[in-house]
Parts: sequence; structure tokens; C-alpha cells
Amino acid sequence: MRKLAYYVAVTLDGFIAGPGGGDPSGAEFFPITPDLVEFIATNYPETLPGPARDAMGIEGPGQHFDTVIEGRASYELGLAAGIDDAYPHLRHLVVSSTLGERADLPVEVVTEDPLARVRELKAEAGLDIWLVGGGTLAHTLLPEIDRLILKVNPSVIGSGIGLFAGEFTHAHFTEVDQVALVGGVRVITLDRVS
Repeated sequence: MRKLAYYVAVTLDGFIAGPGGGDPSGAEFFPITPDLVEFIATNYPETLPGPARDAMGIEGPGQHFDTVIEGRASYELGLAAGIDDAYPHLRHLVVSSTLGERADLPVEVVTEDPLARVRELKAEAGLDIWLVGGGTLAHTLLPEIDRLILKVNPSVIGSGIGLFAGEFTHAHFTEVDQVALVGGVRVITLDRVS
């Protein structure tokens, strides 16, 4: 059975974006260092947006994921930049109750229960499913998240969009791998225990 993996950058205090949301890539608290780019290109090349893959000459199928799912706010970051499918090399789903009327989008818009849709995806054949964000969707999908792959940045920002944004809940994960990059990011992989 396929796994749902939440692969995301996070601060030491558990935020995936600043208080205003937006694309945190390259922000002072999420610097894009050469060693991080090399790590991603080598280990998770399918998580690079299409334009970055093109610029780097990366082709072919994913190593870990063939499907990506994200929330409306995360997806709209790409739309604002003029990109209606940041991951054309992956099956791309967007969870939104407001985008369902847009038949012009090249992504699958999930307007109903995202948990049910993820369960259907997990039952299909294929590589794993990548949850790109955001925190509210991650909280909703927590019962189905099998793996966390956290790019932990050595910074504290005090407030912002949480890794899991929602009511109190509990799930237990155990660390299965950790890679320390020269630029200070630690990539920690944890698998669900309960």
C-alpha cells in the first residue's frame, strides 16, 4: 500500500511559513543553500517544481513520489506566479472548496472529504504520495500520514503557519533517518508508530 508522506521545510519551533503565509523558500529563516539544492536534486528530485527541474536538466519519473497533494493556499502561491501546475511531472491534487468551479485548471481539485480521497489514492498502485502543505491540510490528513520528512532549519520565528494547524490531536512517530547538511539543515525522516 502506498504511503502518505509529509515532506516539508520547518523551523525549530514548528512553523512552515511566516505569519503572513506566502512562499517561505529563500526567506531568511529558510535559506536555499547549495547543499540543500544538491540534496533535494539527488534524493527527492520530483519535489522540485517543473521550472526548477527544467533549469537543472532533471527528467524522468520520481524516486519516491508519483502524486502530490496540497491545500488551496499553497497552490495559489504558484497561481500568483503564473504557474497553474508547479508539478506537471506528478499527478497533482489540490484540496479546495472554492476552486471546484475552475474547469480550466490542469490539476485534480478535491472538493469533498480529503481523507477519503487520500485513502483511495493509498489503495492504488504506484509510488508514495507527497503532501506538500499546508498546515491546515496536514492537520486534516494526520490520520493518514505515514511518514514525516522534515527539512529542519536552524531558526526560530515565534509565529506563523504551523506544521500542523488545528485542534489538539496526537500521533506518534519514530525517527528512522537523519541527514545533517553543511548549511545547517537537518533532514529528519520519521515513520508513524500510532
